[in-house]
Amino acid sequence: MMIANQNAPKDIEVTSPPSDGISDLAFSKTSDLLAATSWNNEVRIWEVMGDGSTVAKAMYSHEAPALTCQWSADGTKLASGGADNAGRLFDVTTGQPTQFARHEGPIKGLRWIDGPNIVATGSWDKTLKYWDLRQQNPVSSVALSDRLYSMDTHGSLLVAANADRQITMFDMSNPAVPFRTMESPLKMQTRVVSCFSTGGGFAIGSIEGRVAIQYTDVKDSQGNFSFKCHRDGAPAARDSSVFAVNSISFHPIYGTFATAGSDGGFTFWDKDSKQKLKVFNKQPAPISTATFNRNGSIYAYAVSYDWSKGYTGAPSDNKNTIMLCPVVDADIKPRKK
Repeated sequence: MMIANQNAPKDIEVTSPPSDGISDLAFSKTSDLLAATSWNNEVRIWEVMGDGSTVAKAMYSHEAPALTCQWSADGTKLASGGADNAGRLFDVTTGQPTQFARHEGPIKGLRWIDGPNIVATGSWDKTLKYWDLRQQNPVSSVALSDRLYSMDTHGSLLVAANADRQITMFDMSNPAVPFRTMESPLKMQTRVVSCFSTGGGFAIGSIEGRVAIQYTDVKDSQGNFSFKCHRDGAPAARDSSVFAVNSISFHPIYGTFATAGSDGGFTFWDKDSKQKLKVFNKQPAPISTATFNRNGSIYAYAVSYDWSKGYTGAPSDNKNTIMLCPVVDADIKPRKK
């Protein structure tokens, strides 16, 4: 699905956005449904039409802020986690949510694993749990080194990023035992981890305006590198303002990626040629989360306070919007070095 008028694309605002901070966005892998979680406890779902307009389709609630969501591979269910320590499952067919997971702390990340029945949840209670939706109790629980801040999967790889800057890697053929643990190469707090859409590695974003590219196999470690981004002023200048990298999203077709941050900006990058592909105009507020749709023709981003300056830094006119950016091939395709 492509938004019309690719010659002069303009970002389109999603109708009926959440009334509080937007914590996560997720596109269905089989249709044009977009889901968002919010600090007002809600999970909302829209359908993106062919002209880029949106139609609100469903809404359900957690009992505390909703923090994360992801669609099942077949697009029939949406899983979400929140500060109510619960994982909830929304069935598109029945329109009903049910609870499937429980932690002792907020669920900050979740991902579907190996088909339609297994969901992995990561929590501030310092555990990673695997749930079979056909059973009441978790099939496995793994102790993490600290609170989970971000997690992602691709193929058999699951990567968990923790509050102590530890990065834990799991192979889903043996999901209860990490095959590698490392300290983040970035010196400051981890904000996001995202697996390459081509496999073999992941990217880490931190609060200090840096991104690290990491390959999972030690023999490929010569390809690891980090770079500065989301800074006002020259990146190398001592007096440059530094902003958090809130989102890293890999393009599903080309393997290039987008970063979005507290500075209100987003940029497209090519990790293989180490090039900046496209810088977009900054928004008037932080971009708290972002994602590509299933074929990479739309980049959705949330303009919303990200709590990077605490509750005292929240603007009085705290408007929250979700924007759809039509992705032009020339802006996202890899370029030769």
